[in-house]
Amino acid sequence: MSPARTDARTDARTDARTAARSPLRLGLALAVALSACEPAPSAESQKTAPSTSSSTSAAPAAAAGDTQPPAGGTPLPVAGAPAVAPTGLGLGRAATEAEIAAWDIDVHPSGEGLPEGSGDVALGKSVYATQCVACHGPAGEGGIGPQLIGREPRTGFGEAFKDRPRTIGNYWPYATTLFDYMRRAMPQYAPGTLTDAQVYGLSAYLLAENGIVGADFVADKTSLPAVKMGQAVEFVMDDREAYDRVR
Repeated sequence: MSPARTDARTDARTDARTAARSPLRLGLALAVALSACEPAPSAESQKTAPSTSSSTSAAPAAAAGDTQPPAGGTPLPVAGAPAVAPTGLGLGRAATEAEIAAWDIDVHPSGEGLPEGSGDVALGKSVYATQCVACHGPAGEGGIGPQLIGREPRTGFGEAFKDRPRTIGNYWPYATTLFDYMRRAMPQYAPGTLTDAQVYGLSAYLLAENGIVGADFVADKTSLPAVKMGQAVEFVMDDREAYDRVR
């Protein structure tokens, strides 16, 4: 080993020990130490090694993966790229008609969208006792969830509710959308798990408990739209042609 290489290694190790006291300099010192340990090329290998300077400089610009066009030419394709640009992100798939139908269950205030089937007050009372009472209370007085039963105030809006809870009996405008909301969002811990008959029954029970229908009421796609809610007159359908049009 030549004295020059020995001195280089000694200096590099000294630099590394000094840099250890300063973390910011440690990386640089290690790089210097490693480069000092690389063997120097011998004179014989320098004589026999082929020169690559001319071939490198003469290499065309279009190396693998290079999309720069040659002078006067067209862009070169990238290896593996599709011939036609994709129209989307390539994620997922189109929903099937059955999947769309499972989500397309909203009910219009007019009753459009109500399913087949029916439910009476007795069925609704049973469902309420097992699925609703824990949050809304035994008599619909509220608890974890909001109050559901209560008719006062029977008229008025705005200030009339200043110190009163909004319930199905004094605020909800349409019996049809009561069904819609409960089918999609209740019970809170397992929304969408109630059958159509159970939701019809719950609708009948809650309407009866609020004194809006009789105890013999049977809810279905024909009877629910015919129910007249006390506060319906306070709600106005937005029939504007554009959202920015003022009445």
